[in-house]
Amino acid sequence: MKRFNHFMLLAAFGAAVAAAPAQSTNSAAGVVAPGAKLEELAGDLKFGEGPSCDAAGNVFFTDQPNDRILKWSVDGKLSTFKQPAGRANGTYFAPDGSLIACADEKNQLWSLAPDGKVTVLVTDYHGQRLNGPNDVWVRPDGGMYLTDPFYKRTWWDHTNQPQETEQVYFLSPGHKTLTRVTSDLVKPNGIIGTPDGKTLFVADIQADRTYAYEIQPDGALAGKRLVCEKGSDGMTLDDEGNLYLSGRGIFVFDRAGRQIEHIDVPERWCGNVCFGGKDKRTLFITASKGFYAIRMRVKGANPAK
Repeated sequence: MKRFNHFMLLAAFGAAVAAAPAQSTNSAAGVVAPGAKLEELAGDLKFGEGPSCDAAGNVFFTDQPNDRILKWSVDGKLSTFKQPAGRANGTYFAPDGSLIACADEKNQLWSLAPDGKVTVLVTDYHGQRLNGPNDVWVRPDGGMYLTDPFYKRTWWDHTNQPQETEQVYFLSPGHKTLTRVTSDLVKPNGIIGTPDGKTLFVADIQADRTYAYEIQPDGALAGKRLVCEKGSDGMTLDDEGNLYLSGRGIFVFDRAGRQIEHIDVPERWCGNVCFGGKDKRTLFITASKGFYAIRMRVKGANPAK
């Protein structure tokens, strides 16, 4: 999540729009279902973030300033899963069904059981707290990649950046070893990997670039390549290999790095995005104040198993 305080100071974006059509830049490769319109499912958020889909298709997402994790069920009901929630930001479901959350309040990484019970996975790196775990992706064997940018929070009792750099980390399967796996990023934010666990996408939001890496068995990253000249707050993939980046709406790029679609969202900023629903063909979007959905032609590439 970007520093939401910045957006709260901006002028009002204008009259709210309940539904808006997707704007395709390449109708032949459109990913939105024909005739589908964006729907606002919930409002009154202070900043929506971290949507993740469980095996049944339910979507969990965070409202960090309100310190809560919400659940949108497959039957269309909104409920609170956990509050307080460690100022959770990005989330992702692990293969065992636990919800992994970037618990920003104390710069930790958490695992949440279905009943909300918390297990703390990460507290520090080399004896110093992390800058602020932001987004996380769990690979098929349970290893986890997390981005660690620094955005000052009002709930912290420290003002200085704990780590000397803002990078990506890998937590080994079994959660025993945390390793820094990048060294040259400016401010990494959104992150997602392919279902086969071979490729990792990382958005460097401050550099306005998104990169792809080859995932090594030990968690190391190799073969860094530029995917597109656009950063993002959050991201996801569909089953055709298209990459979805959040920001001022949702930008969709194909495997060649060409933008093929833009989904307009009537908000100042979109924090994150994921596929969900029973058939994993609904795209869910968290934004500054609202939670949205739109039906898709394609299916999500990373549904929980």
